[in-house]
Amino acid sequence: MLPRRAAIWGLAIYVLVLGLIAFWPVPVDQGASDLLMRSLRKLHRWGVPTWFDYRVVELASNVILFLPLGALVTRILGPRLWWGGVAVGFVVSVLIELSQLIFLPARFPSVADVAANTFGAMVGALAALLLMAYQDRVRNTDPARTL
Repeated sequence: MLPRRAAIWGLAIYVLVLGLIAFWPVPVDQGASDLLMRSLRKLHRWGVPTWFDYRVVELASNVILFLPLGALVTRILGPRLWWGGVAVGFVVSVLIELSQLIFLPARFPSVADVAANTFGAMVGALAALLLMAYQDRVRNTDPARTL
């Protein structure tokens, strides 16, 4: 797992990228929507179920986008405060959606986005927690040094 200082730098870079995505004046997938829809139609012709549509791709994208936030915050706060990664994911998501509602008329804020983002942060936080526990276990299984 990343050292704490690297996690802090990673979080700073992540927040910058997240800010660009979240506060872009128009939906970030606007230019790629035709390509995405053509790709989904092709996947459906190849046998992918039709329920796998744009909404599923958007939901999965929101979950994936917030995985690093939960993981990095959990790494910074440590295993005892792992839930902080989930809480930060929720608060950041609510702030983003409210900001889009108030300041970006071309964007479409939704409660579903908050739920997906929070779930992504939770999965990231739990993954970081498991990784930290594994590292502690490996570190503590070294044989004792004797003279």
